[in-house]
Amino acid sequence: MKIFAKNKRAYFDYEILEKYDAGIELFGFEVKAIKSGKVSLKGSFVIIKNEEAFLINAQITPYQPKNTPQNYDPKRKRKLLLKKSEIRSLLGKTKQQGLTLVPLFVYNKGCKIKLKIGLAKSKKKYQKKQKIKEREIQREAEREIKSTFTG
Repeated sequence: MKIFAKNKRAYFDYEILEKYDAGIELFGFEVKAIKSGKVSLKGSFVIIKNEEAFLINAQITPYQPKNTPQNYDPKRKRKLLLKKSEIRSLLGKTKQQGLTLVPLFVYNKGCKIKLKIGLAKSKKKYQKKQKIKEREIQREAEREIKSTFTG
């Protein structure tokens, strides 16, 4: 399994409760672009409309800009391929419990390109600050250990 793009902010801003695998409906040149690493999940999100899931605002830069159609939008809405039962359960959870759907990373499974989405709960500001403090304490401890062994 090779990961082509990660949404680093997702794990910082949200607490991931459940994860789902979804296929993505893509054009052929988009597949080549993703495999060459020209994809970004920054600022993207997932919505469910009319019992269909869509990936919004994910940018796939053209693999060969001169060979792409002129009306191609790199941030176009892309349909996600999920089972009807999964979509219905996700729709219920997002409406009742106030949860959101966040794209986590794009990867390949066999020769297919998949998207891992997470059912997430937004973190509070104090939880984010606490996470930053823990990270800084961990770094300082590692520096101290390193300096005692080398110095």
